[in-house]
Amino acid sequence: MTISKYLSITAIVFALTIPRQEAKETGDTSSEHNNKGVELAQQHQYEAAINEFNLAIKANPKSARAYVNRGSIFRAMHAQAQDQQYDDAIKDFTKAIEIAPKDPSGYLERGQTLVMQKQYTDALTDLNKAAELKPDDMMAIRLRGFAEIGLGDWDKAAADFTTAIQKDPNDAQAYERRGFVYRSQKKFNEAIADYDKSLEIKPDPDVYTKRGYTYVTYLQNYEKGIADYQQALKINPNDYDTQQRLQYAQAALAGKNAPPAAATPASTPEPGLFTPMNIGIALAVLLVVIGIIFVIMRRRGGSDEEPTAAGPIR
Repeated sequence: MTISKYLSITAIVFALTIPRQEAKETGDTSSEHNNKGVELAQQHQYEAAINEFNLAIKANPKSARAYVNRGSIFRAMHAQAQDQQYDDAIKDFTKAIEIAPKDPSGYLERGQTLVMQKQYTDALTDLNKAAELKPDDMMAIRLRGFAEIGLGDWDKAAADFTTAIQKDPNDAQAYERRGFVYRSQKKFNEAIADYDKSLEIKPDPDVYTKRGYTYVTYLQNYEKGIADYQQALKINPNDYDTQQRLQYAQAALAGKNAPPAAATPASTPEPGLFTPMNIGIALAVLLVVIGIIFVIMRRRGGSDEEPTAAGPIR
């Protein structure tokens, strides 16, 4: 699961936490619109929720919570559209920080949005501030781990996800992310152990695929990799990438188990033209030809040298 995909799932969960008694305590319409907006957002009625948050801001322009909530809806909508246009969300979170600089919510939500935009250095600034203002908030720690992964700061990322796991031993996502960090550090056995724990808590096809990839690519354990890919496809049979990885692992296993090919005997070269026998025959033929020529020449020379008759017979 990519960072953006994971964070889009949690885009609303944290921000939309307005106490229901707030409207009763203050009696203002801003809180009423805020609460109504939360209810609509939880029903995925995003446009209607934004209208309620607009009314909340109009009723109370200093409502940092309304800006945070509206910003979270903007972010969720852009994440679903995959358009990466988060400027309106960033603007709302920044306004919330201006209104309430001691409230960690604005820093946390803006930091999360910056991570989704892969602006990891700026995200760390916000997430560090959120963790400073609320040290026991594991969301800031976990999101900071995402930013540290983006920057390749593996040790710090591992430490943050370890902290999250210590706070919540059933945090399947923290185990999966730490497993990814360990794999990036070439600590493959530790990565496998974290993937195991993550799957024990929550079976997830993406985690099966990650563990399978670790088995196949780094440990050459094709049997276990194949089993993980097959399990992932049982849950999500239309995952084309996992289908391709499964085929590769099966081919690699078949190649590993194939018997060695029998040695092909070397072919006997055909004899060339200039063999000793052929040379001997050629010499013999040549000598015979020379001899014949010599005899012919001798005969021709002898008839010319015979004496002629001195005269007629008497």
